This record gives sequence, structure tokens and C-alpha cells, in this order.
Amino acid sequence: MFIRQIHYLLALAKTRHFGRAAEASHVSQPALSNAIQHLEEELGVTLIRRGQRFEGFTEEGEKVMQWARILAQDWEGMRQAAAQYRRQLTGVLKIGTIPTMLAATPLLTEPCQAAYPGVSVKLTSLCAEELIRQLDRFELDLGLTYLDDPRLKGFRILPLYRERHVLLARNPDPRLMKSRLGWNEVEGLPLCLLTQNMQNRHLIDAAFREAGVIPRVMLETDSIFALYAHVCGAGLYSVVPHSMLNAFEMHREVIALPLAPELSRQVGLVMRRQNPSTPIQDAAWNIAQTLDLQPRFDALITAAY
Repeated sequence: MFIRQIHYLLALAKTRHFGRAAEASHVSQPALSNAIQHLEEELGVTLIRRGQRFEGFTEEGEKVMQWARILAQDWEGMRQAAAQYRRQLTGVLKIGTIPTMLAATPLLTEPCQAAYPGVSVKLTSLCAEELIRQLDRFELDLGLTYLDDPRLKGFRILPLYRERHVLLARNPDPRLMKSRLGWNEVEGLPLCLLTQNMQNRHLIDAAFREAGVIPRVMLETDSIFALYAHVCGAGLYSVVPHSMLNAFEMHREVIALPLAPELSRQVGLVMRRQNPSTPIQDAAWNIAQTLDLQPRFDALITAAY
């Protein structure tokens, strides 16, 4: 019963609503409320501020929540270990990724599920700040993000590839067809870019500033697929990480031109340091170590000519 109480408490922390927490836990609201009250009695502290509805956690409740997340993670790790001993690793691999790296995730998830068919994957697109927060709260097993983020100190890190930015174009002006296309030569082109709240856009804006260029931005979107669609169908240009090309069927008239000086950042897998880590985390991490992604993504540039 104790583990079930912990999961009820975590569901309430996530939904901030007794009814939705009960629904997510597949129990009635009275059953969930009674279980949490029994937990409070066992611990001898009040965890929840109650009124007509859920009003948040008490100070003691917030501290207990930190332990609840650790206990839930340890329980899941123990359950996975038991399944592994039966040679039947099962469970959910929870991966968070920043949006521009979504295209690379199948190269990890596919071999993981091929090796462990009992494992399902929950993949979430998050900003870097939220990704780190969820790793810290044991809500994610792994994160895929830029490795130069100073907030990653203390995390376990596995470099996977160096992201390179390219100019994506459909039937471009012939004057752009050169081996070294400068950022200053993009000035005046009608561009579609990611929105300004996204980390990748900050990098691109910085590169334009350094080149003394004011980009002509015709469209902004938070979707990499919308960028590709507007390059293909609206005659716009875009600046994108070359790993994104892995998600698209590159037509002959759509090409990816490398930009100079090169704008690149190291991308990798991150995981909260814990001992022991769960069997699912270990399995995915070990598979990630065998991936050779850099040549695959680099070839997408040359193959686009």
C-alpha cells in the first residue's frame, strides 16, 4: 500500500487536482484522498493544504515530495531489475529532448526497442530548462540537449554528435551554390526561422549579428516540420541544424548548403547521477554509446547537392 500512496501523491503533485489525480491513478477520488490521509497519519505530518479544493502542499509536504520522487524512482528501478533477472526487461523509457533534436531520436529509440521489445518509450519535446527540471525531479530517464549548458554540471553526459547549421533551400539562386557560403550572403533572403524563445534561434541570431546581418524573417514557427514545409512549398529559405534533415525526405530540388564560419554545438545524452541507475537507463545508455551519428548527419549535407 505504501508505494501506491506515493504514486497517488505524485499524481496529485502533477495534476494539482484531486479528481484528475484520481483519474490518472485509475481509482475513485475518495480512495485517493483516503490513501493520502492515511499516509499523513503514518508520517505524523500534514502534507496538503485543503480547502474547497487542492490548495498546494505544506512546507513539510514539499520536503516529503522530494523523497517521494526518489522512492518512486527506486521502486521502478527495482521492478525493472527483477524483470531483467527474468530476461524480460519491461517498463517505460522516458526521454526528453529539445525540439530541434527530435529528428535524431529514432536513431536511439529504434535500437532500444529492437533489443528490448518489452520496453515502451515516452518521448517529450521540452525547452532545455524544463528538461533539466524534469531530470532533477526523476520525471525523465534521459535527456537529449546541448552539452555546453552550464546547468548540466553534475549530470552524467554522453556526447553523440556535433550539430552543424545549414541553409535549407528549394531551387536556390545559383549565386548561392558555392562550397563556402557566408552568413553575410544570406542577407535579403526571405527566411523562415524558429521562434525567438527557442534556444536554437538564439544561436542563429547571434551568428547573424556577428556577421553584421539583419535577417529578413518572413515567418516564425515552433515546428521544424513547418520550416521544411515552407521551404518546399512557399519559396522561403531556412537555417536549420543538419540533424533535422534526418526527418525529411529530401527532394532533389531541396538542398542543404553549409554556412561559414561554421555554427556548431555538441549534442548529447544526459542523465541524473544516481546509484544505482535503473536497468532501462543503463540499457539505453549502453546502446547510445554504440551509435555513430556524426557521419550519418554530415552525409545529409553532401547528399543534398
